[in-house]
Amino acid sequence: MPNTYTTISGDMWDTVAYKVYGDESYMDKLIAANLEYRHIFIFPAGVELVLPDKAIETSANLPPWKRGAL
Repeated sequence: MPNTYTTISGDMWDTVAYKVYGDESYMDKLIAANLEYRHIFIFPAGVELVLPDKAIETSANLPPWKRGAL
């Protein structure tokens, strides 16, 4: 079963992304995983959103042997 988030009244895409991932920049991935709700700007309570996995970001500044270990 995929991870989900159930909205509370007043949630918006950016606030859900911040609550779940700690960063609003994941909003686009959240919308892409929930296209049926893309037209909603402010959610009512009780909408169940699918949460995509957070991608592990690696820095190009790390040496190659550390990039895969993160």
